[in-house]
Amino acid sequence: MSSPTSPSTGGPPRKLPRRPASALAEKWTRIDDVDVFYRESPRPATDPRVMVHVHGFGLSGRYLLPTAERLADEFHTYVPDLPGFGRSGRRRDMLDIPDLAHATADFLDDRGVEKATLVGNSMGCPVIIEFAHHYPERIDRALLVSPAGGLYNQPLRRAVGQLSKDAPREPTRMARVAVPDYVRFGVPSTMRLFRALTTYPSLQRLLEMRIPTLVVLGERDPLLPHAHRVDEIASQTDSHVLVVLLEGAAHAINFSHPEQLAHAIRLFMEDKPIENDPQWPGHLRLYEVHRGKHHPPKKSGDTAG
Repeated sequence: MSSPTSPSTGGPPRKLPRRPASALAEKWTRIDDVDVFYRESPRPATDPRVMVHVHGFGLSGRYLLPTAERLADEFHTYVPDLPGFGRSGRRRDMLDIPDLAHATADFLDDRGVEKATLVGNSMGCPVIIEFAHHYPERIDRALLVSPAGGLYNQPLRRAVGQLSKDAPREPTRMARVAVPDYVRFGVPSTMRLFRALTTYPSLQRLLEMRIPTLVVLGERDPLLPHAHRVDEIASQTDSHVLVVLLEGAAHAINFSHPEQLAHAIRLFMEDKPIENDPQWPGHLRLYEVHRGKHHPPKKSGDTAG
């Protein structure tokens, strides 16, 4: 049988260049004998501060790219696949929240980063909280998007039910990103990490944090209590936490609503009020639910427009 030919030359078919998966540069490094895949701002950022995006349960950093790409020219941005996830190699001790927090610190060490702002989604949030617990001098600010874990996601059947409710609320293209990651992660790893995630004291550690912290909740997220319940709990102690609610969003806000999330992150980084962009459609609304006593005050005269 003859081999297929190129329509234009009549010779062997030309290999088309692989379309980059991201506008960020794709790179590899090796940490503790494990190959680690990550993405990085391809050009010098306008702001020298480093921003690291931390992925969720069983996933790679790929679904965080829509938001990370919108901020990559403003902050020196990294989006790693932590060991055991995505395209990175596996390690036996990477299936606990403290282990993943230490792995994040190892990644910063490898990149020569002394201090960073960390942006997490779902399981990435308790990883960031644990990072702040062990390395308070190395985290500038924390941005926790749809934080998962704790009693609200127990037992496993309840978490499965919550995930099944969330799936149809996410963009259909999310499945093309998430399903291959979940399959690669595997059932044994899922069971072990689920136990670690749901027993982690996220709320207690969150209220102990002493850095400016933004919590972004989706109004349609079935994995989390209602935002006003979060406000009720957060109000029990003086904290550095600012809680905002995004109407129309579910759990994977970094993927489904990157424009709105990037907008909130910019305002948070500048200590401006978290308000809507007037150009958004009417079904999207972002507003503050709770502002901790010790959270940086709004800069006088600033508006979000």
